Amino acid sequence: MPAPTGGRLLAATARRVRPRLVLLTATLAVNSGTGVAIPVLLAACGDAVLRGEALRGPVTALVAVLVAGALAEAAALRLSVSTAAVGTAWLRMSSVRRLLALGPGSPYSVGESVTHVVQSAPQAASLPGEAAEAAVSALGSLAALVALWVVDWRAGLAFTVLSPLTAVVARRFIADAGEAEARYLDARTRMATLLVTALSGARTIRAAGTLCAETERVVTPLGELSAAGHAIWRTQRQVVWKIGVLVALTHIAVLTTAGLDVASGRISPGELLAVTGYLALATRLLDQIDIALNLAYSRAGASRLSAILDEPVIEGGPRRSPPPDGAVSLRDVTVHRSGERVLDRLDLEIPHGVSVALVGATGSGKSLLAALLGRLAEPDEGEIRVGGVPVSELELGTLRQTVSYAFERPVLAGRTLREAILFGRPELPGSAAEDAARAAQADPFVRRMPGGYDTPVRLAPMSGGQLQRIGIARALARPALVYVLDDATSGLDSVTETQIGDAVTGRLGDRTRLVVTHRATTAARCDLVAWLHAGRIRALAPHADLCDDPDYAAVFARTAAVADVPGTGASPAPADVPTAPSDEEQRCPADC
Repeated sequence: MPAPTGGRLLAATARRVRPRLVLLTATLAVNSGTGVAIPVLLAACGDAVLRGEALRGPVTALVAVLVAGALAEAAALRLSVSTAAVGTAWLRMSSVRRLLALGPGSPYSVGESVTHVVQSAPQAASLPGEAAEAAVSALGSLAALVALWVVDWRAGLAFTVLSPLTAVVARRFIADAGEAEARYLDARTRMATLLVTALSGARTIRAAGTLCAETERVVTPLGELSAAGHAIWRTQRQVVWKIGVLVALTHIAVLTTAGLDVASGRISPGELLAVTGYLALATRLLDQIDIALNLAYSRAGASRLSAILDEPVIEGGPRRSPPPDGAVSLRDVTVHRSGERVLDRLDLEIPHGVSVALVGATGSGKSLLAALLGRLAEPDEGEIRVGGVPVSELELGTLRQTVSYAFERPVLAGRTLREAILFGRPELPGSAAEDAARAAQADPFVRRMPGGYDTPVRLAPMSGGQLQRIGIARALARPALVYVLDDATSGLDSVTETQIGDAVTGRLGDRTRLVVTHRATTAARCDLVAWLHAGRIRALAPHADLCDDPDYAAVFARTAAVADVPGTGASPAPADVPTAPSDEEQRCPADC
């Protein structure tokens, strides 16, 4: 079931918790009903005492109502907590699914995503219960007002005349509090984003000696956070005393009126007691600061969460059968990023079983082009086909089995290294992980781990090159028609890269391979080179045929001096992504 979006979010949450919400509303109604019954029963007891009548009946009824109210209140508290918990779990799961479905194209940073899931979800989930409580409380207060009119219509009139002033103040408070809460959440989200970014580069910050500067940068939103928080408290302070004064004046007017009616004999002393009780209940309709504030917070959380669930995600097509082969075709493909045309009516044809190196200058869009094959990015125009089948027609599960990726910065998911290699394909035998690791030259260092392939990922420290080899093993373990190696060997020395290249060629010789690379040696080992320039394929030919072109040679000039030194393990900063100086910083969520 797709996640609901926009205005349907709260209705969908209410449907999700409907059984609990119905029971919660029922228990709240019982509790409110007992509250309305108590004043009249107290009046009956008081009048019975004054008249010398028997008390058994009124007292028995009063005790029964008090017990029922206590039980209903206890049940309502339990149901309120469980309703919010179930709604929070569902909203968090829906948000996580949507954030993961957005993939590398997500407009939300890690800090924003975490804040939404951790904070906005419980705020939004509490809204159905808060709304039920507010509605039942309002109905109970209206019932008390009606009873007040019945007992003493003059006192009821006094309350009705004065109450609109309090209602106007309370409504203004709800609007101001909601706006301030939205600003508060925005500032906190920005601070969380800055903190996550700083923590991911903690080693670089220490090495550069920029701790103070980074600290100042992280706490930059603190001023706005403080201002929003003070605005919330200022609004509460200004409104609470106004409402307090208005409520007190209303009480004085109503009780004065009722007292005069008792003195004139229009109502009995017991009915005066009932007026006092109904006045307190009717006043709840006006003096609901806590409920109003919670509703404002819940609406703010729901609004922010709806923005996530409104983000469009890539939907799979209807076709579940894989394409007949791995021939790749890109026709008139155009992609814009940040208002600029990165790929411009690009055409590329790759026959089945051919290995193609994709090369180009920094920012030429190599990784973006590679992402199009598996729909990790979508073209603005044009069509991508695999085996003659448009990738947009393939069901996403089928597409993932058709195109397999290895990234420069793989993220290892799974409890153990074996699970990390077989991630997404749990039906494969454990031996498949070892076989793929051997091909990726990862088997030796994995076996040196404390638990070998069963070593927990969190207890398996690895260098950037070792991490890349695990990523390559994960790609090789997935039977596919097309394999995309997106700078997946940039952290390896030339000897290891050659060994992996030979193993990959032997293992995938009959499969289509697209290799994004900055190394001339890697391009030379591929059957063809697709030279990307100015948003188009400038040439598609063997590396040897292009070497005489000085423009082509210039593509590798900046990196060749470092990347081709055997045994150094050094590699240049990748051209299509920001420089990341540490292994931890190189773990990118694009491979989730």
